[in-house]
Amino acid sequence: MMSFLELKIPPVMVTILFTGLMWLVSGMAPSFPLAMEFRVAAFLIFAIAGTVVGLAGVASFRKANTTVNPLTPGACSSIVTSGIYRFSRNPMYLALLLALLGWGFFLHNFYSLALTVVYVVYLNRFQIQPEERALEKAFGTEFLEYRQQVRRWL
Repeated sequence: MMSFLELKIPPVMVTILFTGLMWLVSGMAPSFPLAMEFRVAAFLIFAIAGTVVGLAGVASFRKANTTVNPLTPGACSSIVTSGIYRFSRNPMYLALLLALLGWGFFLHNFYSLALTVVYVVYLNRFQIQPEERALEKAFGTEFLEYRQQVRRWL
């Protein structure tokens, strides 16, 4: 079912598309009242948290000398389980989600925020599940044990 979308669109591009979709939706649906100061603060907090989480994920991959290319999970040379990967199997995707949540609060629109759920469903189905199949194929029991110990998102 729709497997042609698996590992086809880079997650950063998916995030950019959702950013635009959230903006479009916010212009068509009623907003909830939030002071501009809170909107900006929420955006900055989520964006900074996302940046820190994402950079920690990239740094861990670089330290392990494995690929960060999300479209070729079979090219990875090792399973990274240290650093931020002790808490999340997908910190780079979590970072992108945090940025989208900040954007949703800035837009102060319920439907825009609700689109982050669709984003998670999309990434789970078309990015993370295929990655996990590739990692299980490449690393077998080692990956299965890691998957049991660490949650997918947080």
